[in-house]
Amino acid sequence: MRVLGIIVLILGLVGVVFGIVFLPMANSAENEITTQVAPLTLDQVSPKYDQVTAAFNKQMAAEEPQIQAGKALPSAIYNYYAAQRALLGLAKANLGTVTLVRFLGIVNICVGVGLAAAGFYLYRKA
Repeated sequence: MRVLGIIVLILGLVGVVFGIVFLPMANSAENEITTQVAPLTLDQVSPKYDQVTAAFNKQMAAEEPQIQAGKALPSAIYNYYAAQRALLGLAKANLGTVTLVRFLGIVNICVGVGLAAAGFYLYRKA
């Protein structure tokens, strides 16, 4: 029973360590995203993406039939909206990943503390 307690205690401590490692990684990634979308703040990325997507869809509806028919090439504004939409989409996805990593870090810490407490209890009980 003591061996089981030690194993659970070690798993709990590993969980806490991983949680502590995840939090600075999430903050570092968030800072990197902040510098990459410099004129925008992080809370403006999603609304700007929606705005650019609407403008891109409007431009695409106007130009796509001619492009598909081979009668015209995409305009500069079409390419600009496409690139801006792609880059803002990547920033939006990266923000989602940062949020997930931060959440998982907090969950790892909570679960690790619980496992460490349970492991300590099992070790002391045996």
